[in-house]
Amino acid sequence: MVEIRDLKIALGQKELVSVDYLPIKKSTVLVGQSGSGKSLTLKALLSLLPSTMVSDFSFDAPFALNRGETVSFIPQNPFTALSPLTKISKQFFAPKERVKELFDMLSLDWRLYSEFPPNLSGGQLQRVIFATALVNSPKLLLLDEPTTALDSRLREEMVSLLLKLQKSLGFRMLFVTHEINLAVTLGDYITVLKSGKVVEEGSMQAVMANPKEGYTKELIAANFEKREFRK
Repeated sequence: MVEIRDLKIALGQKELVSVDYLPIKKSTVLVGQSGSGKSLTLKALLSLLPSTMVSDFSFDAPFALNRGETVSFIPQNPFTALSPLTKISKQFFAPKERVKELFDMLSLDWRLYSEFPPNLSGGQLQRVIFATALVNSPKLLLLDEPTTALDSRLREEMVSLLLKLQKSLGFRMLFVTHEINLAVTLGDYITVLKSGKVVEEGSMQAVMANPKEGYTKELIAANFEKREFRK
């Protein structure tokens, strides 16, 4: 079991996020309108926010919350995630044998290891990002809108790849998305945030079949693939 309790994020006296309980199942998706606190939650777990902003929250899991070791991150845009002036080989901090293993798993041409990021396609770059995130065999993978910058064909490809990787490597996922099809395909549990607070949660199947909150119904009806719900 992996659970987060009493996560509070504030800027001065202004409370931005207040989550009493957030279970991370096999694959938990965070949804909510722009500014609801989704990305802030991921940043808090990655220790990317000033300590003065984040409460001493509880992380109940059979592993410690160590960024780059037990926990890894896949950002929204693969085109800006790597240094364009540094060869791919220099952006891995792991033995070459481990990187080669991941390249094979991700169907990446090994010759790309010696290339610069601008020479790779969007799909190749995304696979390299996956490799950098998985190089230390993390227990938890955090993803912030992982397919937004990709076209529909590459989105489908990346979804299939994520499912394959999760099945073979066994990591949990906590990800932010506005794409309802992606949420349903990848998520087994959904948490809905509104103004930094959880307003609905449950199994993906139950919430999609019978959302109880009007806010959740509006989010679903907004058609996440075409536009983000704003209010």
